Amino acid sequence: MSVKPTTTLILLLAIIASSVGMVYARHQNRMLFVELQALGYEKDRMDVEWGQLQLEQSTMTTHGQVEQAARTRLGMISPGPDTFVILRP
Repeated sequence: MSVKPTTTLILLLAIIASSVGMVYARHQNRMLFVELQALGYEKDRMDVEWGQLQLEQSTMTTHGQVEQAARTRLGMISPGPDTFVILRP
């Protein structure tokens, strides 16, 4: 049995193409893994920032803060006892 040179050449080209494809696939895999790690770190950073913003929001919406903002920014005042009207059925 003799192997034709064209068959050998075709097999050699197939092996080379397969090897190049494997190297490319591994390179893509590594690049995507690096991107995944970076996105994971970004997610963790955003989770921390979200927690800080929630804490800030909870302190800004306390009764005292709302009342102070109403007085300073909106010029609102508490009604005096003479401005209350009590309605009876």
